Amino acid sequence: MDPLAHFLDGPRAARAFALSMHMSAPWGVSIRDGAALTILAVVHGRVRIDGTLLEGGDVALVRGPEPYRVTDAAASTPTIEIGPDQRCTTLEGRSVREEYRRGIRRWGNAADGETSLLVGTYERPDEAGRFVTRALPRLAVVRRDRTDTTLVDLLGQEIAHDDPAAQIVVDRLLDVLVVSTIRRWLSGPDRPPGSTWLTCDDALVVRALEYLHADPAAPWTVERLAQHVNTSRASLAARFRAGVGRSPMNYLTHWRLTLASDLLQDPAATVARVARSVGYQNAYAFSTAFRRELGVTPSEYRQRRPELSAELPVTLPRKAGSAV
Repeated sequence: MDPLAHFLDGPRAARAFALSMHMSAPWGVSIRDGAALTILAVVHGRVRIDGTLLEGGDVALVRGPEPYRVTDAAASTPTIEIGPDQRCTTLEGRSVREEYRRGIRRWGNAADGETSLLVGTYERPDEAGRFVTRALPRLAVVRRDRTDTTLVDLLGQEIAHDDPAAQIVVDRLLDVLVVSTIRRWLSGPDRPPGSTWLTCDDALVVRALEYLHADPAAPWTVERLAQHVNTSRASLAARFRAGVGRSPMNYLTHWRLTLASDLLQDPAATVARVARSVGYQNAYAFSTAFRRELGVTPSEYRQRRPELSAELPVTLPRKAGSAV
């Protein structure tokens, strides 16, 4: 499972919050929900995200958790704020939840405004969320001529349904739309320069990444990884750093500890068990690496995140090729 799949469907991935948004000018919304990633598809009308103009058919990804503004095309001053847990208030703190509710997963200052958006928000305020979003720009826009309009249309239809199965379909369509949008952004003209696991286009390094993602607990060395991709140790080390921005072993450590941070949220998983599951032979070595990377020990990290403990099941990483 690669980082993006782990973000969308890993053991701690909460389902996205999704709705259709209908607005009539003038309007402006200040988004302060702290979400890791938000996707916005403009169905019709024109909007600005932090000043960048989007028109009907455009799709945007916004990297959190920093605040941003969504406004009409005139960039009107926000009068509404969206806070954590999608709380909707005026800037003075008065709730407008009922005032702006327009039905199931439908929200706005008008029943049928001239501007309509589909919005999906992924919380993931954790290491998995940061691992993925750090590889994205603050705002990634895919214009109408390159978006998957069929997906956007399907999502709009399902958001309007209120039957029990609709939420399942909405969740899946949002995931597919996120992946599709990232793919199209990566292959487009606006892709910025930089070296990350997500933007790497060196086929040899991509294969090496696939091995690390498939079996993070394996006793990898640069030499062993080089053998798997049929190149020399020196060549892999140089190309990996150029393509990803980190050395192979530094990247592996970061990925292992990202996985471990999810697993630690299961109170039934001991630190020693989590350590073994991500490739550390003893808890001491794991704790030392964890503290060096995240600034706290595994036990301290677990204590700081009690809200994510008992309800959600955690699955330890499988070795590549093991039975399902």
